[in-house]
Amino acid sequence: MIVLFFILLVALSGLGFLNALWWLAAAVLVFVAVRYGRGHADSRGRGDGFEYSDYRDRRDRDNRWERRYRRQRQGLWRRQDRRDEQHHR
Repeated sequence: MIVLFFILLVALSGLGFLNALWWLAAAVLVFVAVRYGRGHADSRGRGDGFEYSDYRDRRDRDNRWERRYRRQRQGLWRRQDRRDEQHHR
């Protein structure tokens, strides 16, 4: 696929010596390839920038955060529960 792209780019650039519109077509082709090419985030996976590896990385970060801060939050929840119980008495 990349080979066909370069052949088309060379052909359009070569035709640009006959008519400047072909150079414009080559520039548009390069722009589209750079903007929407294989490595761009919008063209990966299902087309919306989502990949399983992105999900897995996010899930792993969330799990690490959860393990790290679970004890602190449990203590906070207990203190809040005690305050609520004292307030409602």
